[in-house]
Amino acid sequence: MAAAHTWRRNLVTWIAVLEALAGLGIVLWVAVTAWGGVVHSHPAYPVLLVLTALGGIAALACATRLGRPGRGHQPRPQRDRGERRRRGFTVLRIAGVVLAAGWIAAIAWLRPHSAVEPALAAMRSDSTVSVSETATRIVIRPTSAPDTTGVFFQPGALVDARAYAAALRPEAEQGHIVVIAKQPLDIAFLATGAFSAAQRSFPQVTRWVIGGHSLGGTVAAIEANDGQHDSRSPVVGLFFWASYPASDLHASLRIPVLSVSGSRDGLATPADIAASRRNLPANTTFTVVQGGNHADFGAYGPQPGDHSSTITSTAARNRIVEATSGFVARVSG
Repeated sequence: MAAAHTWRRNLVTWIAVLEALAGLGIVLWVAVTAWGGVVHSHPAYPVLLVLTALGGIAALACATRLGRPGRGHQPRPQRDRGERRRRGFTVLRIAGVVLAAGWIAAIAWLRPHSAVEPALAAMRSDSTVSVSETATRIVIRPTSAPDTTGVFFQPGALVDARAYAAALRPEAEQGHIVVIAKQPLDIAFLATGAFSAAQRSFPQVTRWVIGGHSLGGTVAAIEANDGQHDSRSPVVGLFFWASYPASDLHASLRIPVLSVSGSRDGLATPADIAASRRNLPANTTFTVVQGGNHADFGAYGPQPGDHSSTITSTAARNRIVEATSGFVARVSG
């Protein structure tokens, strides 16, 4: 019995050690491959990375302590009580190993797609626009007196918010304050209060156009459906980038809608976009970027599951900007 318990304890200990090393390795991998996306993200993910690293170090220290030889011969009653305690402790350790495996997998999955050029260049201020960045948002505003219509944007899942700067900067150059949300863990559903915060922060904006990419567009649709009735600074337009609503908004949405999609999108496929027509107002404008894919709506590199573009990212972005700028100008007038 004692030998079996020792074998189980040693096995769990070695698994815990391997998990601790895996956790530390994941943190290092994320830091090396997505440092920009981590540093410029909402604080939630960096905090989880630090906790993972500290947990890995603590687990290694604990495994070392538990690996030391136990006590020598004890009277039978004490041995029985000790055996029960050891069994209970082993069960807890096994549960901890399972939970740790799930945690490590989640940390790896949450690694952001970091922004690349030309988005990084678009993050720099110049004589036409100023760019500022906080822990929860990016703001691009014209250096001249801004228009009273602002643009609020929800990024796609697991995408660095800076990746959309190049495609949205033209709106600021046209006179609109542009707010790009930084979502906790880069998941739009965790940033449903970001638009309300933007409304409070920019009282000079009396009307808003809301948009989003991929999952961000789904959340933007929810915010637009609610915000269209705001008496202080209502939502007057909604645009989707490679996205569609999660529910039927055909009857409830009373504002103009634009859907921009790519013909080579492997995630929000052309079939998905076509199916979304029945959930959107009849007068929704649908624009297809021929040859464009899902990742063309931002500047963050290729995305798993997507198809390859048959046009350059510059050509795709120009088409996206053209459609979006025309829409924002129309609903702002």
